[in-house]
Amino acid sequence: MDSHLIMLRNMDFCVNEIQIRCMPGSRTTSKQGWRDCRFNRVGDANPLFPPQQQNVPDAQAAILHVVRRSPQLYGFTTTRWRLAQLRAACSWLRVTTDSGLSQLLARLGISYKRGRDYVHSPDPHYPDKLALIEELRRRSQVEPERFVFLYADQMTYYRQPSLAQAYESTGVLQPLAIRSHAKNTTFRIMAALNAITGQVLYRQRSHTDISTLVDFWYALRQHYSEAETIYVVVDNWPVHFHPTVLAPLQAQNFPWPPYVPPHWPTEADSKVRRDNLPIHLLCLPTYASWLNPIEKLWRWLKQDVLHLHRLSHDWQALKLAVAHFLDAFSGDSPSLLRYVGLLPD
Repeated sequence: MDSHLIMLRNMDFCVNEIQIRCMPGSRTTSKQGWRDCRFNRVGDANPLFPPQQQNVPDAQAAILHVVRRSPQLYGFTTTRWRLAQLRAACSWLRVTTDSGLSQLLARLGISYKRGRDYVHSPDPHYPDKLALIEELRRRSQVEPERFVFLYADQMTYYRQPSLAQAYESTGVLQPLAIRSHAKNTTFRIMAALNAITGQVLYRQRSHTDISTLVDFWYALRQHYSEAETIYVVVDNWPVHFHPTVLAPLQAQNFPWPPYVPPHWPTEADSKVRRDNLPIHLLCLPTYASWLNPIEKLWRWLKQDVLHLHRLSHDWQALKLAVAHFLDAFSGDSPSLLRYVGLLPD
């Protein structure tokens, strides 16, 4: 029997006009027929996603399941999907041309997009560490007088400006990163972001070592002198867990012991003070910097101060510009909390 084509606009997903093949005798003008068409089924005709995927959400999920995997797992040699390969891998689709598949993907909300760098945390305790951090952060929200919750990190910046986009006339001219003839000297920032108030405490130094970290613990304790416990979230840089760095703090209890090089000493330097500071370190999952909101503070600093800066000839002026930026968060900073995602809009 011959079939005929009808064109209809899908009322639930009105992105593209689609073609549905209808069997003779089906009544697409009736209320029931129109309802069937809305859900990709006309009378006794095969659905648009037959029969494995009965509706649009299921079809979208099935295709995404494929495109998020390497084509090589399906017997192809390329590293990225092509439309013809996708049609072959999703043989259940009633699509016979690349252009038809392209229209269908657009209708399903699947598009051809530029990728981004991605690192997957290999930490087997990822969810447990994250749950512990969240639990203690909520505790500090409920009782901020007793508990302080900080996200700490270090950042390196350079004398020479970093490249970034800026306005320039259309054509071949480009914005200039004006470099000096001086050595590209580096400087380090150590900072702690209060997850409840948005306040930032920081130190700038030529380098970050064991003594710098120890001094920073004392600075935190001096600032939060009334706190019962100061929770400090840190990444897995081994120096954070050096015996001499931990010596001034209360005894640490790491449910998942962090890595330290096996050749390191197991005892702290005899000269370091042991003051039982009420600072408790919390380890982020390994290779999961996106879980530390202070990383977005560094991004803000780069965007406003370091990208394409014009101070490469004046190293001291650049360090003062960085300090001026960070000093803006010396008090409560709800705008910073919003920027880093700790305070809903």
